Amino acid sequence: MNCQEAELLLGGHLDGELDLVHSLELEEHLHQCESCSRALKRLENLSAGVSGISRYRASARLRQRLGARPGSARVPWLVAAASLLIALVVIWRYGPQSGRSTEDALAREIVHQHVRSLLADHLLDVSSSSRQTVKPWFSGKLDYAPDVQDLSDQGFELAGARLDYVEERVVAALVYRRAQHVVNVFVWPSPGQPDQPPAGRPLDGFHVVTWRANGMTWWAVSDLTAVQLEELPLCPCFMPPNRTLRADYRPPERRTLE
Repeated sequence: MNCQEAELLLGGHLDGELDLVHSLELEEHLHQCESCSRALKRLENLSAGVSGISRYRASARLRQRLGARPGSARVPWLVAAASLLIALVVIWRYGPQSGRSTEDALAREIVHQHVRSLLADHLLDVSSSSRQTVKPWFSGKLDYAPDVQDLSDQGFELAGARLDYVEERVVAALVYRRAQHVVNVFVWPSPGQPDQPPAGRPLDGFHVVTWRANGMTWWAVSDLTAVQLEELPLCPCFMPPNRTLRADYRPPERRTLE
């Protein structure tokens, strides 16, 4: 990516509108180009400055003068239309679906961090298949203790862990392998939040699954198929034993021969 291409993407990057591939390419360019990094900083300062501009309500005299101008009969309709448009934008941005939009953005951030860990050769800070080694490693590095489970007997071998950055905080990332596939499992506290059953989705060629239990939020991401990723077992600290990531999981019914 050259500077001209990067300049065209800075606005979309600032607004979080770039897809994963362009976002990664731009970030790599920004790490190497001081000129484009300064241009992005100027955009960030401009955006912050505009958002901080004071707004003043028109005086009664000014509103009266505007109302007395020719064609002013159309003004109330314009004001009403503008108010309706603003209301619709607010409802769209902060209405019930805004939680969904937030979760979608978080899912993309999870996939982004997964890809970054593979491309940047920063998959593991501690490499071990022993939970007795991985779990204590987090001590002193986080303000919480993530639960670490050995799932090798169920097809997911513990490879180790690292520290990562999600939702503007440092979080734990547990790393499992299934054959040649890497599974990143991110976990952080969510005190006061209700438990949430597992829910999965495809995203940018990957599959992600999220759930919440016992005051902790979990995200798993991999290039495994949805069916394979859903076989990742949930240890008792996540949800009741003998459950998998299948949200619609039900024990098989016993059939009797007639």
